[in-house]
Order: sequence, then structure tokens, then C-alpha cells
Amino acid sequence: MSQPIDLDDLLDRFTRYVRIDTRADDHSETTPSTPGQWDLLRLLERELREIGAAEVVLTGHGYVMATLPASPGCENAPTMAWFAHVDTATNLPGAARPIVHRNYDGRPIVLPDDPAQVLSVETCPHLREAIGHDIITASGTTLLGADDKAGVAVVMAAARHLLKHPEIRHGRIRICFNPDEEIARGMDKLDLGQLGADVGYTLDGESPGEVDFETFSADAATLAVTGVAAHPGMAKDVMVNALRIAGRFLERLPMDRAPETTAGRQGFIHPLEMSGSAEQAVVRLILRDFELDGLESQREVVRRIVADLQAEFPRAEIRLTFTEQYRNMRYWLEKDMRPIEFAREAIRRAGLEPKSSAIRGGTDGSNLTARGLPTPNIFCGMHEVHSQREWVSLQDMGKATEVLLHLADLWAG
Repeated sequence: MSQPIDLDDLLDRFTRYVRIDTRADDHSETTPSTPGQWDLLRLLERELREIGAAEVVLTGHGYVMATLPASPGCENAPTMAWFAHVDTATNLPGAARPIVHRNYDGRPIVLPDDPAQVLSVETCPHLREAIGHDIITASGTTLLGADDKAGVAVVMAAARHLLKHPEIRHGRIRICFNPDEEIARGMDKLDLGQLGADVGYTLDGESPGEVDFETFSADAATLAVTGVAAHPGMAKDVMVNALRIAGRFLERLPMDRAPETTAGRQGFIHPLEMSGSAEQAVVRLILRDFELDGLESQREVVRRIVADLQAEFPRAEIRLTFTEQYRNMRYWLEKDMRPIEFAREAIRRAGLEPKSSAIRGGTDGSNLTARGLPTPNIFCGMHEVHSQREWVSLQDMGKATEVLLHLADLWAG
């Protein structure tokens, strides 16, 4: 790079963003699903105007979009989009108290608000690779929110760098910050025509050098049980308890298809939540597999359990519904690998070795790619996500910023 990345500005932005609680809520029917996401989206809208981005807009569904106009002579290059999501996972509070551990020395990091939360090179293998880096953690009782505010900060840093250094050539670049990725709704309300891009990249990966183009295919499932109500003192041969049926359903889900027992390319069936009463109960699940026939196999397992329960409890009403969430983006990207090859070359130019693996999860790129915008996923340095031990390296975020700048040059060429 002709000019180094401004790591102080990158750190300042990241630590500012993670203090805002943007925890998503999958029970909400609004987009964004929580008010806190609006707070960060409005801040990003303002900051994009401040750094000089063009065509800045915040849509009614919570998408911040902006443009970096093409360099002279690069107007005919493909339009590239950079994406990062503002929401954080549903399982823990999202307003972090960020702590910067300067020049990490390899000793265990004990998080002060919950000393039981400890990061060490033995339990966090990637931490050993970050000795000497500036490590950012939360304080122990919340998420850090590096998933995906590290990606947000990286995109902002890359945009600011390009605007400050017009000598770096690039085509038209579109920026998009979106809500609700963590509840699989991140791109539901995005108008691709309004975005106007030819290729995209999500900044939502982990280790330095990572470029991902294969994700799970995903469905959600809901089991709704309606029993037969009766006074418990006079319930013999009358009551049908919906909670008991739901409990039997959970008991019969095979453990060899659980997240706790699967790894690598194995899919899973994961019950997320059960609620209700003796009269009515609901169980919510997610189903995952890398291949569509594997996903259908997961559905069939659940169908068989439900059919058996309906036969055992004929007076109950047991309803099972499936909802498609996203599909493995490999099905589309393998037809044209240029976005991945350009990402790998950009990673090499940043001094890293590119690597790819099948993500045991999904990204907004899954939805975008299926809709016709090829969008692989690039690292932004986050680790131990969805836990109180979440951490990120400032230097790794800087490398991710470099990768975006090299991508800008490559697509311009």
C-alpha cells in the first residue's frame, strides 16, 4: 500500500459502534427488528456524509447505502458492493464495554465483569497468532459485537481511505450496511435495483486470509401442538397435554444430528426454543446441511417424528411447517469463480495466504448470490463470536481493509 491504513481511526470507529446495543430480535415483525439498530444505522449515515461519500441514503427498512464514484478512466469497470451487517446475535446483550489489550503478550485475558470468562492461547488457538497485536474484547457479560461491527468498521475505513487517496484507482463502489443478518432476514428488504451492483463482498468472516464461497443451506421449522384442555382434577382420559407432546418431540430428535455432535460437513437439526402451556405449545427449530438432499433428509426426520406423535395422540392437533431461509451460495458461485479468484489475489497482495472452507452457517451473501448478485465472504478478524469471549485483532481488521483496497484496484483493471 502506498499509504498505511489509519489504525487509530479504525479502532475509534469500531469501539464507538460496539457500544450501541443492536441485538436482533427474531420475534419482532419489524425491519430492522430492534430500535438500537436504527441508532447505529443513523450514525453510519452521518459518518458516510462526513467522509465525503456520495448518494448516501437510509431506506425505510434500515439499509444505509452510499457510493464511491469511479476514478477517472474506470467508469466502465464493474460496480462492486461492500456489505456488513449492524445487528448482533440474539443470545446475549449487545451493548459492549470494549477493552483494548495493547501489544498482547500471550498471557490469559481475564474479562473483568465476569472473571470466569477467560481467553487463552490454549482455548483460543487463533490468539497465539495474534501475539503482539492490539486485541479488543468486551468486559465479560455481553457480546463484543465484532460480528459484524468489525466488518462495518473495515468498510468505513476502506471507504475513507479511498476518498482520502484518489490516486488509488477503482470503479464505482457501492456501500451497504444492513440489519438483521443474525435472524436470517438481512437482505429480505434490499432492492437490488436500487443497489445497482455487479459483484459484492460481505465482510463477515473470521481468520486473516479467509474467503468463503460455501455456506449451509438453511430452513426453519415450527411445530405447533394444540392439546385438549381439562381441569386437572377431572382430566383422566380427557386432557391431552401439549407440553408433554412437545417434550416427546424434543426427546426423539436424534442426537447424532445435533449441533453438539456434528462438525465439518455434517448438517444438524437444532431446537431453538419451546414455549406454551398444557393447551398449546410451540417448538422452533433450524435445519442445516451443505447439500439440498441432506436438508431434505433433515426435514424427513422431523416429519417422521411428527407423524408418529400424531398417531400416538390422535386427539391432538400437531402442525409442522418449514420455511426456507437461505441456500448454499456455492451452487451459483462455482459457475463463475472470478469474484473468489479476485479476492484470493487481493489477499495475496495484502501479504496473506488465501484460504477457503465451508462455513457452518450463512451470510447475507447466501441470499444475495441466490438472487443474482455473486457475493463471497471475506474475513474481518473476529473470533469466538456469539459468546462473551468474542475478540478481534486491530491489525487483522487493518489487513481486511487492505484487501478491500486491493479488490478495488483489481476490479478496476
